[in-house]
Amino acid sequence: MEKKRSFTKGEQMNKHLVDNSDQKLTTNDGSPIFDNNNTLKAGERGPSLQQDHIYFDKLMHFDRERIPERVVHARGSGAHGTFEMKEDISKYTCAQFLQKGKKTDVFVRFSTVAGFKGSTDLARDVRGFSVKFYTEDGNYDLVGNNIPVFFIQDAMNFPDLIHAVKPEPNNEIPQAASAHDTFWDFISLMPESAHMAMWAMSDRAIPRSLRMMEGFGIHTFKLLDKSGKSTFVKFHWKPKLGVHSVAWNEAQKLSGFNSDYHRQDLWENIEKGNFPQWDLGIQLIPEEDELKYSFDILDATKFIPEEVIPVQIVGTMTLNRNPENFFAETEQVAFDPGRLVPGIDVSNDPLLQGRIFSYMDTQNYRLGGPNFHELPINKSSNQKHNNQKDGFSRMDILKGEVSYFPNSKASGCPYQAMLNGTEGYQSHKEVVDGAKVRQRSDSFADHFSQARLFYNSQSQPEKDHIVNAFSFELSKVSDSKIRERQVAILNQIDADLATKVGANLSITPSKELDEMTLKFARQNHPNYPLDKVKTEVDKSEALSMKVKKNEGTIQTRKVAFLVEEGVSKKSVEDMKKALEKEGAEAVLIGKKVGPLTFLEGGTVTIAHTYLTDPSVLYDAVFTPNGKSIELLKRNPDYFEFIHDAYKHCKVLAFAKDAESLLQKSFVEKDNGVILEKDSSDYSSVFINMMKQHRVWEREAARKVPS
Repeated sequence: MEKKRSFTKGEQMNKHLVDNSDQKLTTNDGSPIFDNNNTLKAGERGPSLQQDHIYFDKLMHFDRERIPERVVHARGSGAHGTFEMKEDISKYTCAQFLQKGKKTDVFVRFSTVAGFKGSTDLARDVRGFSVKFYTEDGNYDLVGNNIPVFFIQDAMNFPDLIHAVKPEPNNEIPQAASAHDTFWDFISLMPESAHMAMWAMSDRAIPRSLRMMEGFGIHTFKLLDKSGKSTFVKFHWKPKLGVHSVAWNEAQKLSGFNSDYHRQDLWENIEKGNFPQWDLGIQLIPEEDELKYSFDILDATKFIPEEVIPVQIVGTMTLNRNPENFFAETEQVAFDPGRLVPGIDVSNDPLLQGRIFSYMDTQNYRLGGPNFHELPINKSSNQKHNNQKDGFSRMDILKGEVSYFPNSKASGCPYQAMLNGTEGYQSHKEVVDGAKVRQRSDSFADHFSQARLFYNSQSQPEKDHIVNAFSFELSKVSDSKIRERQVAILNQIDADLATKVGANLSITPSKELDEMTLKFARQNHPNYPLDKVKTEVDKSEALSMKVKKNEGTIQTRKVAFLVEEGVSKKSVEDMKKALEKEGAEAVLIGKKVGPLTFLEGGTVTIAHTYLTDPSVLYDAVFTPNGKSIELLKRNPDYFEFIHDAYKHCKVLAFAKDAESLLQKSFVEKDNGVILEKDSSDYSSVFINMMKQHRVWEREAARKVPS
């Protein structure tokens, strides 16, 4: 039988794209409407009539425009793109989209976990990083996060974790925040959460941009070759722009100035043609090495250090198109780790096993029934053919009288893939033998080694940020016993960490875990704590966000040029040209919008002011030359701008005449304060310092907020 051709996702979506240009207004059934302002009444001032089908058509749709928001990952941003496979891994997998040279349409949704749809982008939180591949063999969903591990080991605990981190049920406080009693009560009783808590309290939890964060599949999956041979695999997304964060104090201010900061950043950069890219990396573990390591590869609270198994880069994903409609695409997209294609299978990770049910179930509920896969954003590009029919929101029309299998009346169609000489989806033929039990392997019982590895791998500023984050969060916990329990857990990770956090909370860290913590730990492992394991590595360079030498970039970074009447056009243009050559953007900020006159004559239109654009929206600051300097000396908004940028460890550059402004500020000269008098090519010095992302050392030296 002739195989139907596959459609690209662009073609698929365009079939449902509606353009209202030059079209008559109609009801949802296409009936023309001549008056869309008045209900049908019995007389001009009489009662409205029940027979007004146009009104009911409009209002019934309006009443149902909001669907249940996601319980977790409610606040999201999405984009379309393509994935191109660049390396040959055919010896490991028969997945068609993972064959060298293949290009596959994708839709990616980024999200925060804890907050509601209306919460801020800049909450300290895990970020969802989920990719839907529209492959020729159907949809494959890689449902991950920007952190490679998770809080819990078994899906049975997932509702409890989310109940704990959500607003407290008695007062619905706090929103999109983990700094409260119920979350830390749960975490302090779950030693298995210690590793993830370290990541969540690190700078990874407050990314600079969605375009500048890593993605991870979290779980161990399986690749299957044509013969059915299995290889364990971990998936990684490595951003081309590097991995960067904001300062915590800066994140708090950003939430006030622009709670849509990440969403807007992603949208605007795609619109400008600054298409974000990530390399897909894989770590491969032969089946026979499953039990080789000090950690269990089925434990979602553990990762595989890159020094133990290197990450192989095999392909690149590019996001190049914004959604046409947020609700129809970003809100209705449905991810499910059970959406698999031939060549990929799941492992026995108990958290992953539970997610396979949970995601399917929640999408059925949230999107109104079992036909959510027929929504354009979820529809597979190769179409579907089966005998399922009816149900809420059914869109496909099943032809003919047959809706069962097997059948003869439709010549056995649709037929099983194997009957056509090809193989359909095959699960890994794994030998499984064991008693039915509710218990956990002792190989899952080491809760602190990798938390310690993560902390040891951080730079000193990153360690300081973790101390500050734990201190901030636990300071908001009202129950002193919870604080003491958590500090005791930190003491199992690193004594210096526990001592510093404890000092900020007036707690002397206990060397032993709390009795209640031990009680719950022993429910999973009766002999807990078990003997310490010897880890493969003590440090891993890949775990630190510190920019490696010669690896920094300023592409798509935004630099604030602080200007006033009489600013030197040459000073502005020289720096602007140098920055744009490196892919950065210069934005002029003045006291008011409208025309501004250059020192040399001519004008420029100012679209950004101190009122609308604080320093937290920019990556670096430049003050050019000109008569403008005298006006800036009398402008308190100017000094607030550079002071905040300085506090947040950003690079500041001052043209020659502008250096006099420093005398009126508390900005002190350091490696991140660039003066024209110090170098004939100070723009290059400015750019090279920007490539380091931040001057984090300034925090220790100046005692400025982190």
